[in-house]
Amino acid sequence: MDLREVLAANLRRLRHLRGLSQDDLAYDAGVSRSYLSQIEKGKYYASLKFIGKLAVVLQVEAWELLKPPETRVRD
Repeated sequence: MDLREVLAANLRRLRHLRGLSQDDLAYDAGVSRSYLSQIEKGKYYASLKFIGKLAVVLQVEAWELLKPPETRVRD
């Protein structure tokens, strides 16, 4: 999985868990909604500075936004 896709999936998941709209998260992070939308689609790269801002707003550690999903091992 591409790191942009990992960030996009984690960002959507955490945003929904926090009950935030894209508009709310974009405003709190200081970016446009369209830019945030492109990040959530995995179209744009995000800087470490921006990932840090997102982590603060989402109340998580920055590494949690970049952590690949765990794969389940089937018996």
